[in-house]
Amino acid sequence: MKLRYMSFALLGATLMIGTAAHAQDNYSSGIFKQAKAQSFPCNNSQFLQDQQEFENGEISADQFEDVCGMVTAVLPAKKTRSGNHGYFYVQVASGVTIEIVSDLDQMNAPKWPWVAVGDTTYVQGRYYYDNDDSQGIDWTHHGTSSSWPHAGYVVVNGTEYQ
Repeated sequence: MKLRYMSFALLGATLMIGTAAHAQDNYSSGIFKQAKAQSFPCNNSQFLQDQQEFENGEISADQFEDVCGMVTAVLPAKKTRSGNHGYFYVQVASGVTIEIVSDLDQMNAPKWPWVAVGDTTYVQGRYYYDNDDSQGIDWTHHGTSSSWPHAGYVVVNGTEYQ
């Protein structure tokens, strides 16, 4: 019986390694490439620099970011005072994940969740940093406001959601 469970564990590990290798193949030299021959200006190094500068107190204003990576976790949708939101985490560097917040009421997307663990993603939005435990990228939809003038979006395995 133990051998059977070990086989499933090995199969799962093999699938995860294959998915990670596929995600890495799609990211090279700061450009995230999708199967539809689209390219997105992924800039994880800029994000990591901004994150460090927030932690050091060198910057305090929200930053416009372009990040890409593999989805590591997907949370259930949650209703907040500003509407329904979907949450997922993207690995942007070894050992570094960031929470992505999508306003489901504003996005042109199917019913949540439209992202799954192992998917490759590109995200454009606003990076906010309140403290080490409260940070993420939001404004990942097409809308803007006087407080945030940049439209954002999410690309999952080549499908764009705004």
